[in-house]
Amino acid sequence: MSNEVLCLDDIERRAVETQLPKYSLDYYRSGANSEQTLKDNRAAFCRYKLRPRFLRDVSTRDASTTILGQRISFPVGIAPTAMQRMAHHDGECATAKAAAAMGTVMTLSTLATSSIEEVAAAGGPEGLCWFQLYIYKDRDVTRQLVQRAEQAGYKAIVLTIDAPVFGFRMADVRNQFKMPPHLRLANFDVNSDASSGVNRVEKGSGINEYVKSLFDPTLTWHDIKWLRSITSLPIITKGVLTGEDAVLSLQYGASAVIVSNHGGRQLDCVPATIDVLSEVVNAVQGRCEVYLDGGVRSGTDVMKALALGARAVFIGRPVIWGLAYRGEEGVRKVLQILKDELDLAMMLSGCKRLSDITPEILRQDPPSSKL
Repeated sequence: MSNEVLCLDDIERRAVETQLPKYSLDYYRSGANSEQTLKDNRAAFCRYKLRPRFLRDVSTRDASTTILGQRISFPVGIAPTAMQRMAHHDGECATAKAAAAMGTVMTLSTLATSSIEEVAAAGGPEGLCWFQLYIYKDRDVTRQLVQRAEQAGYKAIVLTIDAPVFGFRMADVRNQFKMPPHLRLANFDVNSDASSGVNRVEKGSGINEYVKSLFDPTLTWHDIKWLRSITSLPIITKGVLTGEDAVLSLQYGASAVIVSNHGGRQLDCVPATIDVLSEVVNAVQGRCEVYLDGGVRSGTDVMKALALGARAVFIGRPVIWGLAYRGEEGVRKVLQILKDELDLAMMLSGCKRLSDITPEILRQDPPSSKL
């Protein structure tokens, strides 16, 4: 039996075989409550079928695009995922190098184990980085994060709007999850609770207690205006699942939205992101770019999201599995697989460029009548 890595599922299997500690493995792969949304994020893509067209001269293809005016080589970016040094000792720096090498964007998590400045340096002058932001009760902490990201050359602030608290992730509670003592959240002062609070747990999940203690649950749409007042960077709202919130994002100053359910890790039983993408795209009516994350595992998944109006998609867990499998090389492998699969899907569907990927190439299976 061949050990060759051919798809993202192969890389996930290899990552699991690296024998990550159970608390790390479960943290990365688990979802909220009974994990219905986690499962449906992937299953939902199967309900959409491609309608290929032929005899269209697909001898050359171009999958490049722009996001907020920045050129990327193909429409797959890296979503923010926390504490990447639990998967590999190079963590977020390896991810930034891989993204830069593949010509795409990396989004750095507030809860990173490598600092804003370290990641910017790792990506180099050609790297494209966005910074994902949680707003802390201490607004000075938040202000400093935003200012540091802007000074380090990040091109956008990605505001996560779906996490006044973290969802109930049973695996983390059962494992009494906490970050290992040799790591810390590198974007904060060494001796602060913001840096080391995840290393402690008295009961339940250390990450949930950290969030409950430090994140600001009083946030409203007006806080986007406050964020606008402290940065010149474009703001992207991440966690949009309704047309109404997409419109509000625009009204309060966002430049783009990410259709996301936090990888099925927040409120369980919300829809798969691919199933609400059209609603969001129709609501914004071309006034901003719309991106998607959640469940993307193949080039045909990417194509389906583009056909429904996404400008680009973002991947989270596959990047972690790539890191655990082989560090920077593993992340590059993940991105290369998706790039190659998208190119093949375009060729076999009669699409020479991304603008050819329209709603007409897609149909949706009728809902199952099975209970």
